Amino acid sequence: MSPEDPLAPSIRYRWTVLVMLTLVYTFNFIDRQILVILQEPIKADLGLSDAQLGLLSGFSFALVYVTAGIPIAWLADRGNRRNIVAISLGFWSFMTALSGLAQNYGQLLAARIGVGIGEAGGSPPSHSMVSDYFPAKQRGTALSFYSTGIYIGILIGFAAGGWIAETFGWRVAFFLVGVPGIFYALLLVWVVKEPKRGQWDPGGVPAKSTFKATLASLKERPTFWWISVGCAFTAFISYGNGNFMPSFLMRSHGMTLGEVGLALGLISGISGAVGTFLGGFLADKLGNRDIRWYLWIPIIGGLTSMVPAYYTLLGSNKTLVLAAIIPSQILSTLYLGPCIATCHNLVSPGMRAMASAILFFILNMIGLGLGPLTVGLLSDHYATSFGDNNLRYAMLTTLTISIVGVGFLLMGALSLKRDLALRG
Repeated sequence: MSPEDPLAPSIRYRWTVLVMLTLVYTFNFIDRQILVILQEPIKADLGLSDAQLGLLSGFSFALVYVTAGIPIAWLADRGNRRNIVAISLGFWSFMTALSGLAQNYGQLLAARIGVGIGEAGGSPPSHSMVSDYFPAKQRGTALSFYSTGIYIGILIGFAAGGWIAETFGWRVAFFLVGVPGIFYALLLVWVVKEPKRGQWDPGGVPAKSTFKATLASLKERPTFWWISVGCAFTAFISYGNGNFMPSFLMRSHGMTLGEVGLALGLISGISGAVGTFLGGFLADKLGNRDIRWYLWIPIIGGLTSMVPAYYTLLGSNKTLVLAAIIPSQILSTLYLGPCIATCHNLVSPGMRAMASAILFFILNMIGLGLGPLTVGLLSDHYATSFGDNNLRYAMLTTLTISIVGVGFLLMGALSLKRDLALRG
């Protein structure tokens, strides 16, 4: 189907759907990242260690998130994706509100596992829907726009969560950010329609692919695996250091919870959204000349972001440290939209939800699962050597490790053209 086809959804409606799905992703990250800004009061109230915080916000969440993501993506490649997203949104929002009732570490862990199960049904079906609403030459931009929901969610979660927690307590913060998502799930069902699969792709509606067939197809395309691991190590730093940045600013620069929430929410939210959208926009523009720009842009962003990122951890001037987060965030977030779009272009339309689920399985197990846990373990380990600077040096170590992600993306760029040719 061509963009001029009268049967195609109107541009206005396609963008309405994209905005609504982006807001779903915003709720996803509000409910996920609210725990990050609340770590210090929760740690004090429940008597937790940094390793426990890393396990709570990282590995335990990631494990259930990626495990549930595969079967949900299998359903999404066969059933109504809109309904899957709406049900998932309602469930994870309910579990977020329930987190505020936790009286100990075990109860809070159980509630966050529930959030992870719900959120597993958000992105893969949404990615698949976006790729069926937008043609290939616009997918980088569309998927990057969708991915800005991460940073809008961080902005709201940090700013609102910090203020609510400081004013009313961390338990109320969980409740107030969780409940609205339940009502938004109903609105999503009312407004959004399930798109026709493969309407912009040669051959039209695809056959339903099995998990085995999807893996067999991806096995022939090493680019997918290079991209997945490259994204994972990029996320390793964004989740690892990102989840502990509020604690770092409070411990090393004496900022209050409310100050950190507002400052970090605005800085990370706006700059992250700008970088995420810019990555897809530039990839779609430059990719018309050479498709490898879809990976060269993430590579350039990953390399250049390291300089301001190191300053945020080593600088002593609080104002300059906060300012350095801006270019670091913009450059380090260029990768997601182009990488998702490239992975979708490597497979048939009937495999896209599963391809996203596999991509996010790898990304979240390494990035979300190991990033915060690594920082927490290193922080506890460094306490005897570095004293009050233990968290700073733990984050520096994690930042250095993450550079390997650039190498994996480079390998993907080298094999991209050959693997796209296999798709035909």
